[in-house]
Amino acid sequence: MAASADPTDAIRRQAIEFPAVAKGTSCNQSAFKAGKGTFLFIGPGPKGQGFKAMFKLTASMPQALKLAAEEPERFEVGSTGWVTARFTAEEPLPEPIWQRWLAESYDLTCGAGPSANKE
Repeated sequence: MAASADPTDAIRRQAIEFPAVAKGTSCNQSAFKAGKGTFLFIGPGPKGQGFKAMFKLTASMPQALKLAAEEPERFEVGSTGWVTARFTAEEPLPEPIWQRWLAESYDLTCGAGPSANKE
């Protein structure tokens, strides 16, 4: 992948393909909504450096906590189940992680819960 490519493009494309999704904005982030709320916030990182994505998690929380302990500058776990991932074009969020977290966040928001995820 070229360093100038936007690493959020693939995540955004997949998010909008879920059923009944509406795209909006929240501050300077894109907000992807479905069911009873927002399941993804994604956009530029702090002070316009890099990118960040926020996912609502439960089943993947152990993985998120481990990543936050190993790489606190890249991963942050909030007290309400939201996980923030920070990344760059040169060091994007690994696809297996964002695909799982995106599906889980969507399922939780739509009321399907983590049991609907494919393990």
